[in-house]
Amino acid sequence: MPSSHRRTQAATVWASVLLCGLIASVAPAAAQSPTSPAIAATAPGAATPAPLSSAMDDRLFYQLLVGEMALNAGDAGSAYELMLDAARRTRDEGLFRRAVDIALRARAGEQALAASRAWRLARADSPDAARTQLQILLLLNRPEAVTEPLRALLSLTPAAERGDLISALPRLLQRAGEPRTVVGLMEEALKPYREAEATRVASRVALGRAWLQAREPERALALAREAQKLEVLAPGPALLGMEMMRSQPEAEALVRTYLAQDRAEPPLRMAYVRQLMAAQRYPDAVAQLQTLVRQQPELAPPYLTLGALHLELKQVREGEAALQRYVQLVRPQVATQPARGAPGGAAPAAETVISSTDPDDDDGPAGPEQGLVQAWLMLAQSAEQRGDFKAAEGYLGQIQDPQRALEVQTRRAAILARQGQVSQARELIRRLPEKSDEDARAKFTAEAGVMRDVKRWRDAYDVLALAVQRFSDDPDLLYEQAMMAEKLDRLPDMERLLRRVIELKPDNAHAYNALGYSLADRKLRLPEAKQLVQRALELLPGDPFITDSLGWVEFRLGNNEEALRLLRQAYATRPDTEIAAHLGEVLWALGQRDEARKVWREAKGRDSSNEVLRETLVRLRVDL
Repeated sequence: MPSSHRRTQAATVWASVLLCGLIASVAPAAAQSPTSPAIAATAPGAATPAPLSSAMDDRLFYQLLVGEMALNAGDAGSAYELMLDAARRTRDEGLFRRAVDIALRARAGEQALAASRAWRLARADSPDAARTQLQILLLLNRPEAVTEPLRALLSLTPAAERGDLISALPRLLQRAGEPRTVVGLMEEALKPYREAEATRVASRVALGRAWLQAREPERALALAREAQKLEVLAPGPALLGMEMMRSQPEAEALVRTYLAQDRAEPPLRMAYVRQLMAAQRYPDAVAQLQTLVRQQPELAPPYLTLGALHLELKQVREGEAALQRYVQLVRPQVATQPARGAPGGAAPAAETVISSTDPDDDDGPAGPEQGLVQAWLMLAQSAEQRGDFKAAEGYLGQIQDPQRALEVQTRRAAILARQGQVSQARELIRRLPEKSDEDARAKFTAEAGVMRDVKRWRDAYDVLALAVQRFSDDPDLLYEQAMMAEKLDRLPDMERLLRRVIELKPDNAHAYNALGYSLADRKLRLPEAKQLVQRALELLPGDPFITDSLGWVEFRLGNNEEALRLLRQAYATRPDTEIAAHLGEVLWALGQRDEARKVWREAKGRDSSNEVLRETLVRLRVDL
């Protein structure tokens, strides 16, 4: 058979397949329009009505087939005309939708708009027709024409679904021009719904979100407060408050008010936890997770995050207990699933779980298999740090996923290094295969991390120097090498490396902070140190460690009261041992020595080996 015949046959088969869907859409219901004879209601006991006949006839079948074949042959214009004509004659929504789709695929916006208008003329009661016209107008950037189809869509949407539609409007209308234009469109369209009981909360929340996008957080907050006052158990005002927490700290009260209700939804509490973790407010996040696991003790994911946070806060016993509970809940689930590999990740510290949480994922940071591996790794690291190397190896032995080999071997190397077997530890990592540059980079990072853990600063610096030779413009490797240079008191090297990080990544707040803090700690170029740290805080507002650095700079400058204010703020957000060391020293300098001892004592109870705390107590000759 000639190739042209084969192509024609293939096109006919392909068009016939598509046609099946169109035939199904031209169903008996489509033949019933407001102008078609309606089916009489069947009364109880009445005879079964005769089957309805389809609107499909020979002419329509042929027309649709020819249209699909024309489209397959590249003649989108003919296909569109045939499909639109068929849609007008049958008033079938599926055919109108197909005509619109053909025009959009051909990037013929005007034709798509014409088809949507014809659809609305034929089916004035169709919310899909109004929605399609609205979306096309937005695609064509015609905000001036949006109001009428938007009103129609709101009116035609079933009452039970209207609140959800209203909530989605800020995102739907993002293409309607400037944010203030969107606000104007929404305020006009939502007038009939602002006071209706079923939509008054959704209307205020949607308008609040639109005002937030227009950079008017005060108006957004006022609307969110109105909405919550109307219905305290509605999650919308709390979600909007969550979005505003960084720019409007007082908006957090909306979240807390909602979560104080007995029927507050657990996923919203978990979303709040993620916001708290993003702000490094770990104690507050722990409190929320503890409430969640009390309410739903059989829900596994919160235990994984809770365990990670406890370990990050040096609360080892509580962290291990939470992780063991997670393992207890998840292990039976994983045992019933077929084994499959999980993607590799970063070093198995608490930050692995903390940083991997997704605000849109209500099921937690990891699926059961991946989460179980993370739990084993964190338990192993915790046992290793306690000196229980046998328990640590036992946890690592539970991990069978070959894609996590680097993490497992890194932990085994750390165990060897802590026992003085540094050469064996390094060899264990170096023997791992390299399939890509990313594998090589990960091995450099792992080896440097093990050396850092056992305070082999020079060895860690040298490993990172080799890594930087191979990956010269990697800001993360440069930053880590700078930190090792600081440990070796090689300030010029540290500054050179951090300046290079800033050059490569001008928004790297940690580089500004590290350089500013190091200068201040050595009482060098204090005005410049303050500028560097302030720049870091501009990039990461509210970060407790950067706030701590700024407090320390102020202390070095002699501004003790301002230093105390900043350090109290940082410590309240994140009760870290080093922040405690600084706060205690400022309190000591101000003569508030009982409180200073109290702060230091609490910090020592969490982490007695912390170098900054120990150095501070020795230098000030304080015996706790």
